[in-house]
Amino acid sequence: MQRFSRATLPAMPWKNGGGTTQEIASWPQGAGLDSFGWRVSIATIAAAGPFSMFAGIDRSIMLLEGDGVRLFTHDGRVEHRLDVPHRPFAFSGDDAIDCTLLGGASNDFNVMTRHGQWRADVQVLDHATAIEAAPHGVLLALRGAWRLNDERCSEGEGLHWADAALAWQAAPESEDARLVAVRIVPA
Repeated sequence: MQRFSRATLPAMPWKNGGGTTQEIASWPQGAGLDSFGWRVSIATIAAAGPFSMFAGIDRSIMLLEGDGVRLFTHDGRVEHRLDVPHRPFAFSGDDAIDCTLLGGASNDFNVMTRHGQWRADVQVLDHATAIEAAPHGVLLALRGAWRLNDERCSEGEGLHWADAALAWQAAPESEDARLVAVRIVPA
């Protein structure tokens, strides 16, 4: 298990060069964009344009801050306004997704899993709960502070783990606290 803070995650360019991303964790460790089993990151979308295609990857995206984006395919199969914070939206990395800004830049939480190998369960929590054990995962305090077993995470801080079946007791430390819990399990 490792701690992280959004404030100290390094930013790198997107696969297609159209934005930046802060990788929280990927597995196996050190895997490139073409060989990861799963990956969790935060992206900044500052301009309209196409998303990078990731063939064979299941994706989930969630607005963190900003005005959001309109996601669409030119053939009309996908049409989604990502404009409400903390609501995950799942789509296929095989789809040629394009986006337009709904205002200024936005920051988005992204989960990618290799289809047929891994499956991600993305939940947004605002109350005390038990999070079932999973061999891989990420917890990120979206608002307020959280007690996660014996660890305390303030807003923008979190934990990630790999190759260890960990379960969590998550308890908010304020009324408006919110947490995203990502459990990654074999498909």
